[in-house]
Amino acid sequence: MKVIEFPDRDEWGEILTRPSLDVAKLQDTVNAVLQKIRQGGDSAVREYELLFDKVHLDSLVVSEDEFTEADSLVDESLKSSIKLAHENIARFHSSQKFQTQKIEVQPGVTCWQKAVAIEKVGLYIPGGTAPLFSTVLMLATPAKIAGCKEIILCTPPNKEGKVNPAILVAAKIAGVNKVFKAGGVQAIGAMAYGTESIPKVYKIFGPGNQYVVAAKQAVSLKDVAIDMPAGPSEVEVLADENSNPQFVAADLLSQAEHGVDSQVLMITTSKEIIPAVLRELELQLNLLPRKEIASQSLENSKIILVRNQEEMMEMSNEYAPEHLIISTDNYMELADKIVNAGSVFLGKFSCESAGDYASGTNHTLPTNGYAKAYSGVSLDSFIRKITFQELTAEGIGKIGNAVEEMAKNEQLDAHKNAMTLRLKSIK
Repeated sequence: MKVIEFPDRDEWGEILTRPSLDVAKLQDTVNAVLQKIRQGGDSAVREYELLFDKVHLDSLVVSEDEFTEADSLVDESLKSSIKLAHENIARFHSSQKFQTQKIEVQPGVTCWQKAVAIEKVGLYIPGGTAPLFSTVLMLATPAKIAGCKEIILCTPPNKEGKVNPAILVAAKIAGVNKVFKAGGVQAIGAMAYGTESIPKVYKIFGPGNQYVVAAKQAVSLKDVAIDMPAGPSEVEVLADENSNPQFVAADLLSQAEHGVDSQVLMITTSKEIIPAVLRELELQLNLLPRKEIASQSLENSKIILVRNQEEMMEMSNEYAPEHLIISTDNYMELADKIVNAGSVFLGKFSCESAGDYASGTNHTLPTNGYAKAYSGVSLDSFIRKITFQELTAEGIGKIGNAVEEMAKNEQLDAHKNAMTLRLKSIK
C-alpha cells in the first residue's frame, strides 16, 4: 500500500481516485451479445454458455432434482449459518415496511401513498472465483418480504452444468421462484428481454464483472430498471493511535481479496500505527489462499495520514466509501459527522464481514463514490410508491382558484378548464 502523509486539500481528488473500468471498450462486445440474446432467446443463451462457460446445456432451468441434490451436498453447519443470516436479514428488512398515512393538506383535500411491490425482479449472482450465495440472501429476502410475485435468479453453471449447491440452498431458503443457468451478459440480456425459458423482469439486481456492469447499464437505457450503478468493491477504515492494527489489517484484506480491481483505504491521525498495520498486512496476506488477488488489490490502495479527526471526516465524506469502518474509541462521535457512505461499521468489533453475511444489513451497496447520491439495497428497492389524492367539493373550493391561476400562467388552458368546470359545478 502506498503511504501518503498530510496531503493538501487540492491533492485529494487525485489521491482518492478509484481504479477505473473503461466500459466503453467493452460496449461493442456487450451490445453484440445483447442483440443476439434479444433475437435468439434460449438458443443464443446456450450458445454463449458454451462459448464463455464451456458447458453444453440441454435446459437452462434448474430442476427440482438439482435442488434436492444441492441440499444433500451442503453440510449442516453451512445450512445453519445461512438460516441464521437469513433470519437476521429478514428481521432487519421487515422493520422497513412502509406504513400508509393519509394527510389532509387542506379541508377536503386528502393525499396518501401506497407501497406496491415490483411484480417481477431478476437477481444476478456471480459464480466465478467466489460464488456469492450470501448475495442471494441479500436480494431475495427483501424481495420476498416486499411481496414480489416473481423472483428469478440467473447464475453461471460450472463445466458440468451444475450450479453451486450453496447458491441453490440459499435460493430455496430465501424464496426464489426459479433459478436459471446463465451467466454474464447473456443472463442480463435474458432477464431484460425475456426468452422462451427465462421471464422478462421489470428490475435487475446484483453485482458482476465489468461485462455485467456494462450490460446492466446498456439494458437500463430503455428496457429494464437496475438496482444502482456499480463498480469494484471498496472499504475505508478510519484509525487512530488506539485502533487495533491486527483488526485494521484484517479488515483491509477482507475487501482486497474480492478482486484485483478492489480498493482499500485507511485514513489515520496516527503516524505510529502505520508501520504496525503494514506489518500485519504482510503477515496476514501470506496466509491467504487468495493472496495473489489481494496483493494486486493492495497496489491500488493507500494509507493516508491526516492532521486531525476533522480532516479525516472531511476526506471520508469526499471519498464516499461503499463500506466505512470507524475503528476509533470515539466512533459514535465521528458517526454523527458521516454524510456519504454505503454502510458503516462502528467500533473495533464491527468488522465489515459481519455486514457481508449475517448482521442483517444489506451488502449490496453503492460503489465508486455513488454513495453521495445512492442508497444501498433495502426493502424500498423492491417496491414502488403510488400517490393518491381525493378532493371533495370543499377541497375544490380551497385550492381551485390557485390551480386556475397557475395553469393560466403556464399557458395550459385545458388544465385550467378542468378545474374551472368543477368550480362552476359547486356554485
